[in-house]
Amino acid sequence: MAQTQAIVIPPLEGRGRDVTFAIGIVIILSILFLPIPPFLIDIGLAFSIAFSVLILMVALWIQKPLDFSSFPTILLIATMTRLSLNIATTRVILAEGHEGPTAAGHVIGGFSQLVMSGDFVIGLIVFLILVVVNFIVITKGATRIAEVGARFTLDAIPGKQMSIDADLSAGIIDEKTAQQRRRELEDESSFFGSMDGASKFVRGDAIAGLLITGINIFGGIIIGYTRHDMEIGQAADIFTKLSVGDGLVSQIPALIVSLAAGLLVSRGGNIGSTDKAVVDQLSGYPRALFVASGLMVLLGVVPGLPFFPFVILGSAMAFAGWYIPRQLAQRDLALRQGEEQKLLESQQQEKDSVKNVLHTSEIELCLGKQVSAKLLGSHQELAFRVSKIRKKFAAQYGFVVPEIKVTDDFNVPDKSYQIRIHGTTIAANEMRVGEVMVVTGNGRKPSIPGDEVREPAFGLPAVSIVESFAEDLKREGFHPIDNVSVVLTHMSEVIRNNLPQLLSYKDMKSLLDRLDPEYRKLADEICSNHMTYSGLQAVLKLLLAERISIRNLHLILEAVAELAPHLRKTEQIVEHVRIRMAQQLCGDLTDNGVLRVLRLGNRWDLAFHQALKRDPKGDVVEFDIEPALLEEFSEQATKVIREHLDAGTRFVLVTAPDARPYVRMIIERLFATLPVISHVEIAKGVEIKILGSIS
Repeated sequence: MAQTQAIVIPPLEGRGRDVTFAIGIVIILSILFLPIPPFLIDIGLAFSIAFSVLILMVALWIQKPLDFSSFPTILLIATMTRLSLNIATTRVILAEGHEGPTAAGHVIGGFSQLVMSGDFVIGLIVFLILVVVNFIVITKGATRIAEVGARFTLDAIPGKQMSIDADLSAGIIDEKTAQQRRRELEDESSFFGSMDGASKFVRGDAIAGLLITGINIFGGIIIGYTRHDMEIGQAADIFTKLSVGDGLVSQIPALIVSLAAGLLVSRGGNIGSTDKAVVDQLSGYPRALFVASGLMVLLGVVPGLPFFPFVILGSAMAFAGWYIPRQLAQRDLALRQGEEQKLLESQQQEKDSVKNVLHTSEIELCLGKQVSAKLLGSHQELAFRVSKIRKKFAAQYGFVVPEIKVTDDFNVPDKSYQIRIHGTTIAANEMRVGEVMVVTGNGRKPSIPGDEVREPAFGLPAVSIVESFAEDLKREGFHPIDNVSVVLTHMSEVIRNNLPQLLSYKDMKSLLDRLDPEYRKLADEICSNHMTYSGLQAVLKLLLAERISIRNLHLILEAVAELAPHLRKTEQIVEHVRIRMAQQLCGDLTDNGVLRVLRLGNRWDLAFHQALKRDPKGDVVEFDIEPALLEEFSEQATKVIREHLDAGTRFVLVTAPDARPYVRMIIERLFATLPVISHVEIAKGVEIKILGSIS
């Protein structure tokens, strides 16, 4: 089968528009050489005025100058249109001017009668004033603004280009946005460069209009006197009226286009239509309107000046100063309400979305039906105290824990609540709604009858008593704990036990970004040469796992920088960091300036030392202890530690440096909150009190 080649035919609309535009340019050029009858000249002059008004309106209503980037081209077309019509009217005036005021068409005759009032001297003066206003005031200012704008725009191109490249490299914008911004930058430079040259069109048009009018007057008088046997006065009167009328008809569109060019180049960085930018800025200061109003009223009462014009203007300004702020306030209120409505709708859509099911909160407090109803009245207090908990953790441990989400869950038993971390239930408890809790420990119990329970945060013995007896309990010297405090205390302890899981990679990067520039550079050097950011995050997590604050992050970075070039094992780096942070470590563990310690006995020091298996370099590679020995140590440690905990004493367990991580591994399964430190982690100058030993 023969293959046929497809032929693409452009749209008829585009073809027709191109041909029409080309025909229009040809007509403009034809007017320069061909004689035109007066009725066609009237149509051309009316079109010139209408075209100029259209250009001015577009310049007023565009949002930014680049929206009218074709203005230089349009300006050239408008200028050539006026000049060709000037030449056509010159030909008609010189050839047919002796026939009367309408010899060059009714438009020129009508303008000469309307503006000059039958006296060509008035028309000549008005024409000269229009030329001066257009040439010296508007055109000169617009030309200077265009020159400076073009110069500054071209000078700023390298900096703007570098800014786009930097945003693209940083991931702030994508490649498509970068291409769009580069294209806008090219369009801006081309536009202001073109405007610099296009402003010369307006200036040349004004000069040409003045010369053409002078030539028409001089040539018309000579032709009328020599060819048509007219008196000098009669020829001067007729040809001056026609020439000045022609000049007025040409200068009015030129003045309009010059005004449009001035408005366009003087917009600067204002976004929005010209009326919005000007009116909003002028009316944005009511006090200025009131001051101007007072000045108008003052001028109105000055002897010799008219009263009513100034008073009317002053009243109008005073009313505007009172009315505009209220309108602006109503508009802002409507905008805020609209934004809030859109936000609520988007949140509702997100809530109903299937993707929302995949999202899990980092910390979530799920309440049962009865617990939620009980705490509903205390919801504001609950939110306030939750925010205080987050601030407390930020000050104590050096990073901001995630938002705590409080929700109702029908899957939770009615009288219970659950605390979830990353969607997993970490702790749960049954709350005795309408009762208060008194923590008794091993001490005396209240005389008021109640049910024996366990305090959920620390597992201490407690008594739950009806809430109406709270005042009686206080009189007996007890401290009743309400339901909200029980929940929040439990949640605080759960958060402390899960601090490593709550320090995300994003949180760590945020902490590093808040450091001084020198320490940010140190962190970059560590993580680019010796370890990764994830490795640094692992160091911080191991510190938080033992409830060591990372608030002095700069000291941690210095300690890591000392050992990171030589070691890759995270646990060894953490032990070195702990030694360097001994002062902070002991400061957080002392009680009234005294560090109370419980030692390992000699037997257990030797047992742990022998359980450490080392490589030829002396590094610990394995911890191997007999199960029976481990069980015996656990029993003895539990007995001794429990005695001191029941006595309410705050203390730490001290062991040898190389065995500390393994002793901590065993002790944390028995007493999760008991700190275990080594001998070298006791800072200088710390007062020590030995409570005893495990032996």
